[in-house]
Amino acid sequence: MNKYLLIWLLPLAAVSSLKSQDMDKNDKINYIPVADIKKTADFEITGDGSSREWEKAVWMELWKVQFGEDQRPVKAKVMYSGKGLYFLAECVDKKLTCPVNEDMGDLYTGDVVEVFIWPNVEEAVYFEYEISPLNNELVLMVPNDNGTFHGWLPWHYEGDRKIIHKTKVSGGKQENGAEVTGWTAEFFIPFVLLTGLGNVPPESGSQWRMNICRIDYDGEETIHWTWSPGTSNKFHSYQRFGIFRFE
Repeated sequence: MNKYLLIWLLPLAAVSSLKSQDMDKNDKINYIPVADIKKTADFEITGDGSSREWEKAVWMELWKVQFGEDQRPVKAKVMYSGKGLYFLAECVDKKLTCPVNEDMGDLYTGDVVEVFIWPNVEEAVYFEYEISPLNNELVLMVPNDNGTFHGWLPWHYEGDRKIIHKTKVSGGKQENGAEVTGWTAEFFIPFVLLTGLGNVPPESGSQWRMNICRIDYDGEETIHWTWSPGTSNKFHSYQRFGIFRFE
């Protein structure tokens, strides 16, 4: 059996219906969340999730990794069409920290939402997407050799291979250092951009390993959120990504 397939199968024994309030530290480490992803017609990306198509999807809870009373919660929705994946993330926030204001830069040094997509579990190669409140993006293909990894930027990133993305800020200006009440990111990742990963595009009944994360820099301590709690703040722990089941 392929070693990466074995890595993928072992954590599935820990998949359960446990709720966050019922979990201790060990529960969270071993818990692999599962989400059923609805199919949709293609629709316009607005940055605020105003399309009625989003009513089909349910909100997904992201876990705050660090302890403390300052929650600043984040939630996300995901759907798919015949052409690609739709994501919507809503982040409660107090201040925008965006020191990098350019595409393909080190966005993770500021506030960011991150998505990890691992369609083919027989190979330790996955897709990573980051988006900041200023609507800057970072697009990477990541080979991961037992924790040693580095990202590769896309080639011919244009036309139908380009991600459609928009963000909206509430309660303040859309600029670095602004005091706000929150921000929203909405984006569409075309399947054609994932060509070569294997198991793409998904069919009804397909399962992909995936994760959705957030980093925020409001205070002295960096705060992390993750949909799959087993990754903690080590977002590249791909063996502990959650499971997306395509309806």
